[in-house]
Amino acid sequence: MTPGHTPNTVDSAVTDGTRSFPTRVVPKIELPASTSELAHEAAAQLGWNGVVLPEVTMLGRRVCVVARLRTDVHAERIAMGIGPVADRATVATWTWPEFAATSPAPAAEIVGVLAVARHWRTAMASAVPFSRYGEAAMVLPSPAVLTEDYVDNCLPRARTYGLAVVTADENAVVDLDLEGRTERLLLTEDAVSRWVNEMVYEQLLASYDLPVGVD
Repeated sequence: MTPGHTPNTVDSAVTDGTRSFPTRVVPKIELPASTSELAHEAAAQLGWNGVVLPEVTMLGRRVCVVARLRTDVHAERIAMGIGPVADRATVATWTWPEFAATSPAPAAEIVGVLAVARHWRTAMASAVPFSRYGEAAMVLPSPAVLTEDYVDNCLPRARTYGLAVVTADENAVVDLDLEGRTERLLLTEDAVSRWVNEMVYEQLLASYDLPVGVD
């Protein structure tokens, strides 16, 4: 070694028989605003009129539900002393033929379900279970939709499930990237949809600060 010469990393790599390659650091995509703010803006963009409820975990997915309270049904349930029922096993019995005539009516009208996420795969996994029963949409940062992966893999699946896609730029300004498809086949009311309705009913009462029922 020449005196005063310090071997650099390239020289060391060649000496060791290996080669170093520079790596490109991809910036992490972040949401430009809070989930609540983006959900409110997305609901307005989609024309969903109702209360945008706080994000909650249902069926193992994080979603924001847009819903309206059926005030006449709520009044009837107060009179009957039946508030929101969280127990899934109990709610499941309401769909049995022998209990269908006496089970309480759904007190919430679910307008749509929003899944706010940084990546389309996460949002789609959250939205799809709810798209089987009604309107559902994904809310994504604008950089997340400017990729070949989104065009080649997300859009075909979103169209299949009838999902709408709303994007939010760096200033949290939202835009509709894909309209939801309404002519898809939807499941009829079942034990899952009844339980979801009860969870939304409970959230609506909390948001309106209304009585749950009578003792």
